Amino acid sequence: MKKIAIFGAGGFGREVAMLIEQINKVDQEWEIIGFFDDGIEKNKMINNYPVLGGIAELNMVNEGLYLVLSIGNPSTKTKILNQIINDKIKYPVIVHPNVQIGDSDVKIGEGSIITAGCVITTNISIGKHVILNLSCTVGHDTIIDDYSAFMPSVNISGEVKIENSVYVGTGAKIINLVTIGARTIIGAGAVVAKNIPSDCTAVGIPAKPIKFHE
Repeated sequence: MKKIAIFGAGGFGREVAMLIEQINKVDQEWEIIGFFDDGIEKNKMINNYPVLGGIAELNMVNEGLYLVLSIGNPSTKTKILNQIINDKIKYPVIVHPNVQIGDSDVKIGEGSIITAGCVITTNISIGKHVILNLSCTVGHDTIIDDYSAFMPSVNISGEVKIENSVYVGTGAKIINLVTIGARTIIGAGAVVAKNIPSDCTAVGIPAKPIKFHE
């Protein structure tokens, strides 16, 4: 079994631990050694797994270790990744056993997490460190760039382009043939029917920008 740790011991981190446990019920692949989290006291037990420290301790690991980042916020996740400088760390793709993935040209980048109930169809490119939370769907010929995160029950239609570090709230729907610009936030329940620019927050039906970020 390969040793794996989870960065982030909050709610989603605990769900990721559960996901890995469910993978192990099908195929004994992973040995979970614990969590890393700078915001929680070292040696505290979280769902029967120890907190092993934070980034400093992670950078001192001297043997091969797989690491999953259970961080939904794309900006925070990018900052953490930039602080992890240990070349012993590898980032696996974690996919729940019941996920449906088409056989034709589906690419998923390192560090991505695909949770239970997701459907990924055909001719799809998913970048590095992307999160597809519970019961998301991704339609044909869609491109999702690095670090983006999709909360539960997001539906992405075909031929959609989602640029780097986009965050999409629970239950949002993205209509086919649209582009969402980098670092944009789509509010929960929104319906994206037209292109959305970079660096904004967009909400509503149809989704429209309500503010732009510096």
